Order: sequence, then structure tokens, then C-alpha cells
Amino acid sequence: MIPTRKLSQTASPRMGEDKKDLESLLPRSQETPPKGEPLHAQEHSRLILGLPVQLVAGAAYCAASASMVLLNKATLSSFDFNAPIALLFFQCFVCVILVRACSLLGFIKLEPWSFKIAQVWMPVNLIFVGMIWTSFFALKNLGVPMATVLKNVTNLFTIVGDYLLYGKVYGAGVWASLALMCASALCGSITDLAFDLEGYLWQLVNCLFTASYSLYLRGVMDRVVALTVNKTRLDEFSMVYYNNVLSLPLIAVLMWWYGEVHGLLEQPALRNPVFLVAACASSLVAFSISFASLWFLSTTTATSYSLVGSLNKIPVAVIGLVAFNVPWSLENLASIMVGLVAGIVFVKAKSQPVQK
Repeated sequence: MIPTRKLSQTASPRMGEDKKDLESLLPRSQETPPKGEPLHAQEHSRLILGLPVQLVAGAAYCAASASMVLLNKATLSSFDFNAPIALLFFQCFVCVILVRACSLLGFIKLEPWSFKIAQVWMPVNLIFVGMIWTSFFALKNLGVPMATVLKNVTNLFTIVGDYLLYGKVYGAGVWASLALMCASALCGSITDLAFDLEGYLWQLVNCLFTASYSLYLRGVMDRVVALTVNKTRLDEFSMVYYNNVLSLPLIAVLMWWYGEVHGLLEQPALRNPVFLVAACASSLVAFSISFASLWFLSTTTATSYSLVGSLNKIPVAVIGLVAFNVPWSLENLASIMVGLVAGIVFVKAKSQPVQK
């Protein structure tokens, strides 16, 4: 599985502009052009099916991101399947197979497997497994709209971590939007007609794991540079490959710990073709997010990338509200929408330079 979402959009520790956070994931040959030249300058005139490449890439990214959330929610909540960790194992396994297949076919170039890189990467992977594991349990117990809004708490943990670990300072607009997001999450939980304490706790733990992954990955990416063949940072596909390969034994241990191994094949959902299609589709979409996110990021700026991701949460929340018949009130819906809008304001405020 590839939480892109949301997931691994980080860079090395530095005091420079925030817009480089996402662009640093691109391979060195595609990194940010000299200052003053837009990242997508050479791509600006390209068309796909008569449409600008930025629009097509953005649509692909939005579709993959939204589909991932909705398909996972469907497979976890709409079928009689009580082995969510096994589903996570399946998604990671499919991802490994597909990444290797694309590499063998020449579609992508992977960093050769190195046990030295794996050793350095293992602490990151432990956090990664915690992140995707807790996200599954949170989504299983929460409605899509509230899970989407509560995910904003990750920004608070990340900003505080940035300040404590790297000394980064943000302007008043960032803190104001964070306060609005937290107030929205609090009001949303109070007015949530389907309040589930377990789901809320899982989501808060997930926010901690997600922020920790983002913050810790920055330093590890720099340490890995000396171990790669070309002495550059790992590109996103290589990170996806290492994350998922190293995740499989850890997730297998979690399956055993939670007793999912015994009786797994007797799960009624495994005889439901609709569930099997949904599980396979979610695995394919999880894999496709890496391609879609990297493609979109290569055609636009990091700020636009983040802004589109925040805007995309609004239709995801609305579709999740309708598709899964989530009980709601006007107050709860208003809190959710305020939180989503605050997320958009946060992206814009974070992209602005801090006034000295």
C-alpha cells in the first residue's frame, strides 16, 4: 500500500522554502529548475487528448487519491471481512509485484536492492507500517468525512515537530489555519452522530505516526544518499519498493499477533466476488498513486500539488457521506466543511514567506 497520501511527501532537513518539500522527491534529473523558472516550464505546451498535461496529471492524481480512500472504506466496512491486516498485507504484496514488473519492463528504474540501505531504512519502515496499519483501523471505525477532517491534526503535529527538531518558524496565517482545523475537528467530534471513540483514538495515533514518518524521513533520505548507486536521494518508486518489501514481514507478524492467520481462508468475504474485485482494485489504485503523484508533481509546483490535494478532500468527504450512508447533522456537516476549507487556507499560508 502506498499512502501517498498523504504519505511520503518530504525532503531533507533544511531551512529553505517549503515548496521544495515535495519537489525533492523527484529524481535529480527532474529536480527544481533554477530560481525564476517554473518547474513545469518545459511541459507547459504539452497536450494529452487536447487537454493541458497539468490538467490530465492533476485529474489522475485526484482520481487515484479519492479512489484509494473510498475503496479501502468499502472493503473494510461493507463486507463481512474481519482481517484488515491481511488486506493490508495483500496490498503491499501486490505493490511489490507491480513495482518489480514495471522495473523489468523498463517503465521505471529502481535503485538496486542493498542491505545497507535496508538497514538505514528500517526505522522509517517501522513508522510506515504503524502509519498504514492505524489508518486502516481508523477508516474501518470512522466515516470518510470525519476521518478526512481529523487527518488535518497531522499538520499540527508536523508543524510542532518542525519547530522543535529543525527550528522552522511559520507565520501567523499557518497557526490561525491550524487553530481553525483543530476547532473544526473538535466541533465535528462533538456533533458526530456516529461517534466512535475507538475510531477517534486510532485516527489520532495515525496522525502521530504520519507526522513522525514525515519528520524522520527527512534525515534518513540524506543518510541514504551515500549508499545509492548514483549518490542521489531515492526516487519515489524506490522508496515505495523498499517500504513495501520491508513491510511484508512486519505486517505478517501483526497478522499473527491479532490472530488473523488462523481461519483467514474461511472468511466469508473471500467467497464474495464483489469483495475480491474491491480488494484487487484498491491494491492497483494504491500502486497507481505513486505514478500519478510523481507525474503531477513533475508538471506543476509543490504548492499547487498540495493545494489540489486539499481541494480533493472536499469531494471525497461528500462522496463518502453519501456512498456509505453516514448519519449527519447540519452542525456536523458545517464543522467538516470548515475543516476542509481550513486545510486549503493552511496550504496557501504555508507557501507564503515568513515576515521577519
